[in-house]
Amino acid sequence: MATTSLPTSDELLARVLSSLNDDKAEDVVQIDLRGKTAIGDHMVIATGRSTRQVAAMAEKLADRLKQDYGMICKVEGKDTGDWVLIDTGDIIVHLFRPEVREFYQLEKMWLPSNASPAQSEN
Repeated sequence: MATTSLPTSDELLARVLSSLNDDKAEDVVQIDLRGKTAIGDHMVIATGRSTRQVAAMAEKLADRLKQDYGMICKVEGKDTGDWVLIDTGDIIVHLFRPEVREFYQLEKMWLPSNASPAQSEN
């Protein structure tokens, strides 16, 4: 049952992380973007073991956000399942296959140079 009010960005982040955990996402990194860019408040980067898992995680996340909050998310790349982008407005979620994540290394653009890729910034 959808609620009538939209969640805060922190509530939405918690729901995104819960959904990814339920779907066995690996190497989940959350990056706080507040004060760094206007594209959103948080970025979440995670890995799935296969194109099928990446696409399924994206579909389930979008479905859960629609069911819980009535949100319609923009989803790009679900058909190929190599790199799926889910834009909720406040949270930007990138889901990758391992090889594609390693190739693009998005974390390096947003995390401090002394942080390891598996470390998240709060």
